[in-house]
Amino acid sequence: MDTDGTQVRMADYLRDHHDKVVGRWSELVVAGLRGRTSLEEVRHELGYLYSLIVRMLSAADDHAAGELRAALDEMSRSRARDGFTPAETALGVFSLKQAVYEFVADAAEMVPEFLSFSRSIDDLGLRTFEAYSAAREQIISDQSAAMLELSTPVVRLWEDIVAVPLVGTLDSARTQLVMERLLDALVTTGADQAVIDITGVPTVDTEVAQHLLKTVSAVRLLGAECTISGIRPQVAQTIVSLGIEFGDIATKATLADALALALQRAGLKVVPA
Repeated sequence: MDTDGTQVRMADYLRDHHDKVVGRWSELVVAGLRGRTSLEEVRHELGYLYSLIVRMLSAADDHAAGELRAALDEMSRSRARDGFTPAETALGVFSLKQAVYEFVADAAEMVPEFLSFSRSIDDLGLRTFEAYSAAREQIISDQSAAMLELSTPVVRLWEDIVAVPLVGTLDSARTQLVMERLLDALVTTGADQAVIDITGVPTVDTEVAQHLLKTVSAVRLLGAECTISGIRPQVAQTIVSLGIEFGDIATKATLADALALALQRAGLKVVPA
C-alpha cells in the first residue's frame, strides 16, 4: 500500500472539507464536555490542531508533527489543571475520527485513506492520554508538597521559644521537613527552646518515636533544648508497651505545660498583671 500517497490524499480531502469537519468535530467535543466550555473556544483550539494534522499528513512534515505533539501536550495539561477527566480529554482527539467518518462513510474509494488516518488519530489520542496522566501526577505531587508545607508550621510561642504543632501521620519525608524547618527557625530567631507538640498525631509507634528522637538530637546539636508535648494517656500506654525510651528528653501532657517548662528553663515566669 502506498502509505505516503494515502496520507496525501487524506490530507487533500481534509483540506477541502475544512469548515465542515472542524465544525462537526467541535460539536462532538462540546457535547462530550457537557457545556463546560463554549463552542467558539473549542472551535478555535481544534482548528489549530486540524491545520497541524493536515500539514503532517500532506508531506510527512516533521516540524508540523512536533508542533502537533506540543499542542496536544499543552491541551492535555490544560484539561488536567481544569479538572477534566481522562475520557473528556481524549475525546478531543478521538472524536475527530467520528467527524471524518460521517463525511466519508458513503465514499468507498476513501476507505484505505480513512483506515490510515484512523491509525494516526489513535496514536495521537494515546499521546494525549499519556500527557494528561503525567500532568495529573505532577499536580498531585505539587498539591501534596503544598499540603506538607502547610501541615508543618513553626510558630513562635515566646521570645526564644518556638514550637511545631504536628497533626496527622509522621513519616520519614515529613520528619525531614519538620527537622529542616525547625532548625531553620532556631537559627533565624536565635531561640534556644523548642517544643514539638504531638497532640494531633493519632498514633506513636517505634518508627514515629525514632523520628522524634532524631529531631530532638538535631535540635540539641544547635545548642537548644527540646520538649515533647501532647503525650495523651493512650499514647503513654503505647509508648510503655513498646518499650520506647525517650531518655532525658522532657515530655509533657499539654502544650501549656511544655511552654511553662520552656519559660522556667529560660529563667522566666508568667504572673498575674
